[in-house]
Amino acid sequence: MTRIDAHQHYWNPERIDYGWLTEKSSPILYRNYSPSDLEPELEAAGMDRTILVQAATHHEETYYMLELSEQYESIAGVVGWLDLNDPDWAVVLESFRNHPKFLGFRLMIQDMPEPSEILRPIVIEALREIAKMDLPVDLVAMWHQLPVVLELLRNVPGLRVVIDHLAKPQIKAGIFEPWATQMREIASYPKIYCKLSGLVTEADHEAWKPEDFTAYVAHIVDI
Repeated sequence: MTRIDAHQHYWNPERIDYGWLTEKSSPILYRNYSPSDLEPELEAAGMDRTILVQAATHHEETYYMLELSEQYESIAGVVGWLDLNDPDWAVVLESFRNHPKFLGFRLMIQDMPEPSEILRPIVIEALREIAKMDLPVDLVAMWHQLPVVLELLRNVPGLRVVIDHLAKPQIKAGIFEPWATQMREIASYPKIYCKLSGLVTEADHEAWKPEDFTAYVAHIVDI
């Protein structure tokens, strides 16, 4: 059986502008991270390959990740980024899909000044076309943005969606609702998937315990 880590990042701040990644705000992260950094960890954990996921909201980084995937067998696939506000999004998407390791793209609802931007008619129209392709779309949303995600699914009910990081519930505070109820409603739609990655960022960074996550993970498995 092949074991695949479904979500991780490589980046090179000298080559790509990530916007959020600066030496002042993220001194540990602000350096080049490449497959050579991760591959020993993958081997130690018994993982065979990994899925590379976008970290910047421009097409240049997606091409960079696809380039990396050609060089490293450990990269099983790439989840990039696509500007759905660009009238030529379909042309850009076709260039991505020509690459054998392109798997889909990610939308960063958590970073939008207004989460309702994802509901703009031009975006909904594009996502309806993408739903016909059955192409996976990762969504990064915070727990308080789930009403927007639900509205998106009502508008595009056949979209194949991957909810990243369990939609970032309030793990540090131990708060379960309304996240749990909203995630149950999201799970009622077809073609919905959910990644368990990235939970430690929502916990107490200095004193988290594995049991902090148990109820949240169990709920996702249940629904």
